[in-house]
Amino acid sequence: MGIRLPNPGEAHIHGEIVPEEKAMEVAAKQFLMAKVPTIFPGPLVLWAWNEKAAQKAKAVRHLFETIKECVTPSQRPMLIPMPDYRPKYPKINPEIEINPNHPNLTIWHNKIDTCMFVGVHCHQANLSLKIIRGGTSCYTIAMCAQAGHEDAMLSFRDATAEKILKLAEWIKKLKGTVGPSQ
Repeated sequence: MGIRLPNPGEAHIHGEIVPEEKAMEVAAKQFLMAKVPTIFPGPLVLWAWNEKAAQKAKAVRHLFETIKECVTPSQRPMLIPMPDYRPKYPKINPEIEINPNHPNLTIWHNKIDTCMFVGVHCHQANLSLKIIRGGTSCYTIAMCAQAGHEDAMLSFRDATAEKILKLAEWIKKLKGTVGPSQ
């Protein structure tokens, strides 16, 4: 038994289809409440292979800077790239990279409690999200360029630079209304 993926203009939160605006609000609150809010940008935004990718990369950087500006000093925002999907063996530095085949190691090491995947190919995002949900308590958000990810706790579809910037606006709007969870 699975879940239904959202239609354009919708998102899902824990399998429930909601209007995209509601998901923006919930995602913003999750980032603002997290002790270690983290963005995992993948190769679809890290490599400027076309103008859309370059714009998304700038939007992701802006989102990260917005999170840094809006959280308290006790919170530790992180931006950890996943530049490719090759296994990182025998050892990785989990403070600066994520092993796509063992994302839980980076989550555990950095005590990440909320993360967002953006620019990660669907097949790899699905695998990583399954591993994270199965082995950690991290709240997972997916900003998907296609139809969304059923394995994320919250998933957007049809990701664009504008949609990423809209999430940054929501974070600014909600700054100070919620704080880090204890």
